[in-house]
Amino acid sequence: MGRFWRFQVNAEIILFFVFAVCTLVGASFVIFSRNPITSAMSLVATLFFVAGIYVLMLAHALAALQVIVYVGAIVVLFLFVIMLLSLKDLGPRLKLTRARWLGAFSTAAVLSCLLYAAVQGHEAVHKLSPPGAAEGAMSKEVLEKFGTLETIGLAIYTQWLFPFEALSLLLLAAILAAVVVAKEKI
Repeated sequence: MGRFWRFQVNAEIILFFVFAVCTLVGASFVIFSRNPITSAMSLVATLFFVAGIYVLMLAHALAALQVIVYVGAIVVLFLFVIMLLSLKDLGPRLKLTRARWLGAFSTAAVLSCLLYAAVQGHEAVHKLSPPGAAEGAMSKEVLEKFGTLETIGLAIYTQWLFPFEALSLLLLAAILAAVVVAKEKI
């Protein structure tokens, strides 16, 4: 246990915690804001802070893609849909319905899967370290290739091709559903 708490505080660690706290605050504004425009702009701030975390991890390509694709394209698309629907400040209902319970259960399941993946990723980092190196140290080759466009492209178009395409279809279906729901109100 003593080994876990021994680390040196430097500017990188301080920036990481600042970005992490700001990401969590921005994400909470996305969820709890009553105004959809405020929620979308909080999403922009959250995505910028996540890009900052990518920069701290020396994954500059991921940080650039985060800003260009998500902030520059997806959130702008969300803002167009919000403006098309002309949503008003309708805060969330406090009534607990079956759908809310299902959503809470789904959220708990996704968070448990993310926690499991984080633990497995932590173990994988230790497996990547060379045999004679200190615990948790990665090889120079792994660090040089981390976050490059080549490794991202190989991962997306080989190992994660189906989830990548499924996500694009899911986003398209959500936008079409929002337009269909809005047509009934217009």
